[in-house]
Amino acid sequence: MARKEYSFYPGCSSERKTSASNYMVSVESMCKTLDIKLNEIPDWNCCGASIGYAEGGELPRHAMNARNIALSEKHHGNQDIVATCAACWLGAKETQERISHSGEMLGDINSILSEAGLKYEGKQKIRHMVEVLIEDLGYEELGKPVVKPLEGIKIAGYVGCQTNRPFGVDGESFENPKYLDKLVETVGAEALDKYDQKVTCCGGALAFSEPDKSQAQIKKIIESAYDHGADMIVTPCPVCQLNVEIYQGQINKKYGTKFNIPVTYYSQLMTVAYGGSAKEAGLDGNIIRSTQLEKIAARPAKK
Repeated sequence: MARKEYSFYPGCSSERKTSASNYMVSVESMCKTLDIKLNEIPDWNCCGASIGYAEGGELPRHAMNARNIALSEKHHGNQDIVATCAACWLGAKETQERISHSGEMLGDINSILSEAGLKYEGKQKIRHMVEVLIEDLGYEELGKPVVKPLEGIKIAGYVGCQTNRPFGVDGESFENPKYLDKLVETVGAEALDKYDQKVTCCGGALAFSEPDKSQAQIKKIIESAYDHGADMIVTPCPVCQLNVEIYQGQINKKYGTKFNIPVTYYSQLMTVAYGGSAKEAGLDGNIIRSTQLEKIAARPAKK
């Protein structure tokens, strides 16, 4: 029996050959080391992260999240729901929050779900993977499996919006959350705790609809990391990782900059520090190669 078990909502971006599939590879490797079992919710659907803001309607968006929660309650009712994607986590949390304050919405949701033989109760906790790591295991436990400390790497912890506001990790500041800095230090790297863009929005879907605005935001995020001497940026959010990594070329062309900084997930750092290979950490899925992590992954583990 695993040390910890959770009802797991992967979300669309973690599916095979999608934008954050390498994130899922590293999460699975990290969880194997930490003896965490993720029990995937059967027949889960998209969280509808965008449709409610694109005239798709509020009720359909909440119904999509409520269906996932109802399926989790049916199959893994005694476990907390865990998501790795910040948008999925936030969407599900918002749905649970809204339904808990509206008897009318609860009635509407269950009327919809009854067509599929489901009922929403909303009794399970909904948590992001970083919450689970920090609140259920703690930094000391997370540091015990480290066999390849990430020594000599300076890392800017870019939290972004969604894992920070309005819910966030227990006990953390909304303006200056420290959990990524602490995770970075736990795996032996140097956290740049003075990095001042850690909660700046990356622009999200504005990258498609208003790229100039989004890229101006991304430039600030990257520029501050360089100014503070970062070798790489780490994030808990697939959208943040995607935007901050893939638009560096376009930003260089537009602003005359020469950005080429790796943007990784916390789980990739942890997998390498735990002795995992570059492939097990999903580093082959990054567009900007993290050569420092790849070199550490190729080294023998410290005894």
